[in-house]
Amino acid sequence: MYQDQASKNRATIGKDVRRRVRKFGAEQIIGGGFELFAIPDFLSPNECAGLIALIDHNARPSTLYAGTEVDGFRTSFSCDLNPADPLVAAIETRISALTGIDPRYGEALQGQRYAPGQQFKPHHDFFHVSEPYWEAERLNGGQRTWTGMIYLNQPEGGGETNFPKAGLCLSPEPAMLVLWNNMKDDGSPQDNSIHEGCAVVGGAKYIVTKWYRERFWGRGGAHAR
Repeated sequence: MYQDQASKNRATIGKDVRRRVRKFGAEQIIGGGFELFAIPDFLSPNECAGLIALIDHNARPSTLYAGTEVDGFRTSFSCDLNPADPLVAAIETRISALTGIDPRYGEALQGQRYAPGQQFKPHHDFFHVSEPYWEAERLNGGQRTWTGMIYLNQPEGGGETNFPKAGLCLSPEPAMLVLWNNMKDDGSPQDNSIHEGCAVVGGAKYIVTKWYRERFWGRGGAHAR
């Protein structure tokens, strides 16, 4: 059955990525009930500044999948960054080289900007198969496996990434990559990966996010986030 084989494939991806990032020397953050790694100084200051400029130029109000919209749930600005841009291409290549995941499994690198008061309430990056969007996403690369998120700056206040079920709360650190597995060891969705972008209190917060699927991503379908 699809789900059985898919779970096996996701478990294999998880095992392979885990081995690679540990070999790289990434710091594993322990105690969260799921796999989360951090790599400081993954980008240079110039790369962070370049990405911030691209986000400011292309940002639009962030969206949610049709049928899941809730007022005030996600109030940031977002943009899918052009993979043909040399800076974007270089960073996507670096993340894929770290994880070892085929770049064709990766969604477009997304930039996000949070102004004071803006937030993204607790959510999972994996797809809930009971939602209407799932059938399109199943055909468009399937489940999300790993998330890579890079902080581009440090706001004046707030903007933490909180994992409430895991009991972890990360403060933005410029150029730090945070990488986590959205699946359990058996390839089923990891509920402890639920997280939120806490409201910014002062200044602005900038990040980029890279999501990986279990198969080739079609760069189409129902993708909205």
